[in-house]
Amino acid sequence: MTTPSYPSDSPHPSGSPSPSDSPHPSYPEDLERPGLVRTGRSTFVRPIRPEDADRLVEFVGTLSRATLAYRSLGPVVRARDDVIRRGAHVDYLNELALVAMAGDEIAGLVRYVRDPQEPEHAEVTFTIRDDHQSEGFGRLLLEHIAAAARARGIRVLEADVLADNARMINVFLGSGYRTEAGPPGQIIHFEIAVDPQAQAVARAERREQTAVRRSLKPLLEPRSVAVIGANRDPLTIGHEIVANLLRGGFAGRVFPVNPRAEQIAGARAYASVRDLPEPPDLALVAVRAEAVPGVVRECAEAGVKAVVVVSTGFGETGAEGRAGELELARFARASGMRLVGPNCMGVVNTTPAARLAATFSPALPTPGRVAMSSQSGPLGLAVLDYARRLRLGFSGFVSVGHAVDVSTDELLQWWEEDPGTSVILLHVETFGDPRRFARVARRIAPRKPIVAVHPGHADSAVDSLFAQSGVIRTRSLQELFDVALLLAHQPPPPGNRVAVITNAGGPAALTVGACTASGLCVPALGERTRQTLRPVLAPHAEVSNPIDLTPTATAAHYRQALDAALADDGIDAAVVLFMPPLADKPDEVASAILDAAAARPDKPVLASFLGGAGVADLLHRGDLVVPTYTFPEAAATSLGHAAAYQSWRSTPAGVVPDLAGVDTERARSLIASRVPGPVPAAVVGELLAAYGIAVRGDAPGPGSHAGPDAFLTVRADPVFGPVVAFGLTGDYADLMADVAHRVTPLSDRDAREMVRSLRVTPLLDGRAGGPGVDLAALEETVLRISAMVEDHPEIEALDLRPVRLLPPGDGVAVAHATIRLTDSTAAGGSS
Repeated sequence: MTTPSYPSDSPHPSGSPSPSDSPHPSYPEDLERPGLVRTGRSTFVRPIRPEDADRLVEFVGTLSRATLAYRSLGPVVRARDDVIRRGAHVDYLNELALVAMAGDEIAGLVRYVRDPQEPEHAEVTFTIRDDHQSEGFGRLLLEHIAAAARARGIRVLEADVLADNARMINVFLGSGYRTEAGPPGQIIHFEIAVDPQAQAVARAERREQTAVRRSLKPLLEPRSVAVIGANRDPLTIGHEIVANLLRGGFAGRVFPVNPRAEQIAGARAYASVRDLPEPPDLALVAVRAEAVPGVVRECAEAGVKAVVVVSTGFGETGAEGRAGELELARFARASGMRLVGPNCMGVVNTTPAARLAATFSPALPTPGRVAMSSQSGPLGLAVLDYARRLRLGFSGFVSVGHAVDVSTDELLQWWEEDPGTSVILLHVETFGDPRRFARVARRIAPRKPIVAVHPGHADSAVDSLFAQSGVIRTRSLQELFDVALLLAHQPPPPGNRVAVITNAGGPAALTVGACTASGLCVPALGERTRQTLRPVLAPHAEVSNPIDLTPTATAAHYRQALDAALADDGIDAAVVLFMPPLADKPDEVASAILDAAAARPDKPVLASFLGGAGVADLLHRGDLVVPTYTFPEAAATSLGHAAAYQSWRSTPAGVVPDLAGVDTERARSLIASRVPGPVPAAVVGELLAAYGIAVRGDAPGPGSHAGPDAFLTVRADPVFGPVVAFGLTGDYADLMADVAHRVTPLSDRDAREMVRSLRVTPLLDGRAGGPGVDLAALEETVLRISAMVEDHPEIEALDLRPVRLLPPGDGVAVAHATIRLTDSTAAGGSS
């Protein structure tokens, strides 16, 4: 599956610097990335380095005559070793080679060489080692080289392929990139446009999803498990992992590894991984930190497919430890293994296909429909214990620890297709690839709610990422589980209108206030509902919402009131409050609540039995569960999150629109001629004009137009990429902090929600009096800015200030603008 990929005896292309012209080329570490091929095999993709020269010679030496013929586009010609070694020296700009590693060896290589006559074109060549052909290395390397080329100003990759090289032809035709093939003949010439087309992105996502699921199967559904560092002492981590695997009913073979023990927890022990009767799918490593690299290498040599490093003593100890764990991840990837951790507590999968309790946690979760990923090992212990006390069942739990390899977004893709999972919980401290997380979460959230807790309190970028992706963000673990308890057992409400049913007025008032604070409303009941309820309530009592049944209420009163409220078309959910000290027989009240909830499964019912003990058990009946909370404020907050999620899910998905009047060629030529730093005002005007945004120094001043002044800015966040901010100038932003943020790329839905999310929106849409402003033009300007910074990652900062907001139909007027550029190769690009 190859076309030429290492140098011939021909000189370096004229006008393109040779390695000697660039004695100290800057090695692009940002191009070092893990990868998964179609089969699920893990690999590590990185730029080639001078020290790879001998490795490159060995790689070429393994190629068959057939592969060499495809490489040579004809008769086999063996290149000299010194010529092959030269291929390890590139300048990373005009010539770039990426290698996909299999252990310490090269499995595949892709190289481009820029055309000196047409700098936006480059010749690309691929070579895949024979024993790795048909695994998907070609398509993976194409995605990586296309992203790298795009960030370096290359728009078209050209390749010549023999007509019978079906594998390489299929890679190009199936990539989703726009391709043009030359006339049929013995050699076919391809031109691949590397702009990130929607079709290419969609196909890359499908390939990634398939590869991720296959790569995680040995981790989450292993056929056999080894525990390295198993111990005979029941008070040790290694012993408890073995014991949990056996107690949890794991159907496969369990291999404790300890050179000084014959049996551990009743299972035969082995001296080393090499002595095992078969290569285990999964190995858990619980040894000292300094011994971990050697153990992981032994696992790779033994054919282990996934490793969970429970051991501590890595990134949490400082820079040296962080470097060590990253090297561990690179080795595992290159060896074809997946790695969880280090500093984690293991993995749990309660589904019947797995029954895997590969953890040292003393509290194992009961089976259920909630899956969770946690980035904190110690926190996981508390999480599993608390979940048991809540009677919240788990389908899976993965403690990813420092997440140097297996990431949260990959686990999302596993649970996306898991029929036993209906709610996904995330404890997220850091994001490996925020854009990929957003892409994956946005795909999953309409079908399965994702609830996350993040330790940041005032992080607008995180809030924006979650909001755009449909992720429910909570501020504490308590809130995370409160929401999970609702979504695991009840449907999200169709709207935000709540009925409150109580036998005590004080708690009801607290509930109403909490509902209002959570974006819910407690509306008046319909006339038919009031007529139904009058015989239930005390004589002459005013029927209102909250529905106060008084302290003398019986289970029958609760059933009648809840039935009537749920039948009201103006009610979307109900919160039921019960004070046991004021009435007896809480079991009968709980049974009445369950009966009413079962009769209307389309509307959620929540309960708060204040002061009651063991109430959660009373509100369980088989698969029917009414979530109960100690205090009603928690119920209201959870319901508010669920209502907002349902509103997001019910809104049509947005698209990144094609914008008229955009001249990307003109903008690219303007940016290519600039050096990093501030862009001159005249050039800023031309750049914005290329994206249909006019800068008018004569724009109407304050007081001469209908609306207030606004600002639109972009800042390149080191984690999230370009972040767009919008707000009104002056006190609105400075004193009220009323600013909206979104992470690019923005869809039309993102732009619409962004400009309407400010607290001063009534001032913009006319509800506060006056004609309002041209919101449609403002949204379009936001979309044009998003397109501009996505097309040109060199844009480090952009500031439109002030932006005059004009009456509906008059558009917007940008009075002043500034742009700052960074180095194009440092800026990178989306892949």
